[in-house]
Amino acid sequence: MTKEPPMKQPAKQPILSKDGISYLVPFILITSCFALWGFANDITNPMVKAFSKIFRMSATDGALVQVAFYGGYFAMAFPAAMFIRRFSYKAGVMLGLGLYAIGAFLFFPAKMTGDYYPFLIAYFILTCGLSFLETSCNPYILSMGTEETATRRLNLAQSFNPMGSLLGMFVAMRFIQAGLNPADTQTRALMDSAQFEAVKESDLSVLIAPYLVIGLVILVMLLVIRFAKMPKNGDQDHRINFLPTLRRIFCQSRYREGVIAQFFYVGAQIMCWTFIIQYGTRLFMSQGMEEKAAEVLSQEYNIVAMVIFCVSRFICTFILRYLNAGKLLMILAVCGGVFTLGAISLQNIYGLYSLVAISACMSLMFPTIYGIALKGLGDDAKFGAAGLIMAILGGSVLPPLQACIIDLKEVAGFPAVNLSFVLPFVCFLVIVCYGYRTMKNCW
Repeated sequence: MTKEPPMKQPAKQPILSKDGISYLVPFILITSCFALWGFANDITNPMVKAFSKIFRMSATDGALVQVAFYGGYFAMAFPAAMFIRRFSYKAGVMLGLGLYAIGAFLFFPAKMTGDYYPFLIAYFILTCGLSFLETSCNPYILSMGTEETATRRLNLAQSFNPMGSLLGMFVAMRFIQAGLNPADTQTRALMDSAQFEAVKESDLSVLIAPYLVIGLVILVMLLVIRFAKMPKNGDQDHRINFLPTLRRIFCQSRYREGVIAQFFYVGAQIMCWTFIIQYGTRLFMSQGMEEKAAEVLSQEYNIVAMVIFCVSRFICTFILRYLNAGKLLMILAVCGGVFTLGAISLQNIYGLYSLVAISACMSLMFPTIYGIALKGLGDDAKFGAAGLIMAILGGSVLPPLQACIIDLKEVAGFPAVNLSFVLPFVCFLVIVCYGYRTMKNCW
């Protein structure tokens, strides 16, 4: 009896080439933009607490930073999609970088006014640029290879986003929070008008410096991409057809539910990373630590959370080679919910550990929801991407609700900051449902 030759295993698909064309250099340039908007996102989260101190405001008023920041994402997502459809992904990236730089430079005139609201305008313009960037870069990365490897490719690119986030957190801690006047909230409340204005002027000078530096970096990146040769994947059809395209994509339940899941994911992420400062500050001050030292130490825990997030992103990207994306998403959302319950119920250091651990579970969620929702949309992915970027509005809507709870200080003798993490818990329940429906192929 003759032996049949062993069957050949199918070759693994390369993730950065298609039809014999390598996209390595364009992939590196566009992936750099992921790090740049990660920096903007995570230098901003600690600013809620910083602005609250500088302008003697409540946590709710300070959370307007997040409203302006993520409101820019919402407002510009579909205009960005129409611009990209009319021109190209590259043009969208360049316009996004330009608006990012303008918003960063506007921090200087905002500081000169000495008022809070011009900073909100600067944040809004900056994030209009980020909306263009994310609406352009995410589907651009998906197009740089085969559809079979698209989710893995996007997860790889998104793995560099937390590297920029880490840098943003470090700059916020070492060059902003540590550089602010050591006067705590109570001391500032007792200052007379002249003392308060002098402290505010000094603090605002410290706060704006990193934004001016990143504005220069963005301009350099804009010039590099302007003169680089970039692929024109997905740029063949320039017809807008706005309403018919919207009807077409929102008729698909995988996409429609993906937008909802993304809204709640981004809300959970921003709440967990923004209010870790308030959570840790309350804990450490209850142990006798001064307010400023407690804030800086809390930000160090936030950086640890981001390191865990970054490492977990690479690990989960590898696991995706062997495990269904929906199943892994569901497992991580369940674990995130369990850790959130720990952050709510534990009033000691283990509650803070639980809050930090949530980041390991969140690492995969944004790009995986994104990739699942856009699967099979083809050139409609430009508008589909816009809907998913608009879902970032969750980062604008949910944090102020959490801030309102935190401002209560205590609820029936229970720390309000702990109780406020009920909101992220609800968000993870929504993501569990989306992961389960994806795993069961309900569409």
